[in-house]
Amino acid sequence: LSPDCSFTCHYRCRALVRLDCSGPPSASDEDDGDEQVLEKDTNVDEPSEWEKTELDQTQVEQRIKEYNSQINSNLFMSLNKDGSYTGFIKVQLKLVRPVSVPATKRGPALQAGRPHTQGVKRRTSFYLPKGTVKHLHIFSHTRVSEVIDALLRKFTVVDNPRKFALFERSEKDEQVYLRKLGDEEQPLRLRLLAGPSEKVLSFVLKENETGEVNWDAFTLPELQNFLRILQREEEEHVRRLRHRYARCRQKMQEAL
Repeated sequence: LSPDCSFTCHYRCRALVRLDCSGPPSASDEDDGDEQVLEKDTNVDEPSEWEKTELDQTQVEQRIKEYNSQINSNLFMSLNKDGSYTGFIKVQLKLVRPVSVPATKRGPALQAGRPHTQGVKRRTSFYLPKGTVKHLHIFSHTRVSEVIDALLRKFTVVDNPRKFALFERSEKDEQVYLRKLGDEEQPLRLRLLAGPSEKVLSFVLKENETGEVNWDAFTLPELQNFLRILQREEEEHVRRLRHRYARCRQKMQEAL
């Protein structure tokens, strides 16, 4: 939904739409830090160029040396005696919906221990701060499903891991491309093949959009929290609209 001309389109159609809305948005409607470029989804069944690449042991060793020579931090990759390798990946969390944590926790926990989800009767929901990133130290054989589970443990999130998906993000010709990774794909292998550049490849955790939300799958307290959050969002949206029209009215009166 465009704030200027009210044009509405499907999420996957945004990359095909070109708008020329008249008039800049007001200061109250300025972007809150989200990307200005359009994102284009690609199919999870379409393997990326990295996924098609096969490396032998000698090539892996050479790639690791090249990778370590290009980074400006101590987040190196290390080759193990069994032929596997370890290293770091950075994941950006871009979640639109709130996440659930045990009611005794206040915001994202700093400890790495996973909460005991069994027996947890009370939960609280909140939004993760925008721009939240997390570095994970993983193996070359660590799968996407294991990365998602590790991220949820880091933040003591008790939501079902199937509610989330890991995306491969790349930038090309001022266009952002997103590809949903399959559960069995290996993020560190993709990181090694792509190199350390975040523009060439980065990882983003988002909601697993599988169609309409199955609200029956949520507990009553969760649904009540969602309603409260929606009410606050609606009130904030109305406040911003009123402010915008008040400024417009003031400008007209000044002109008169």
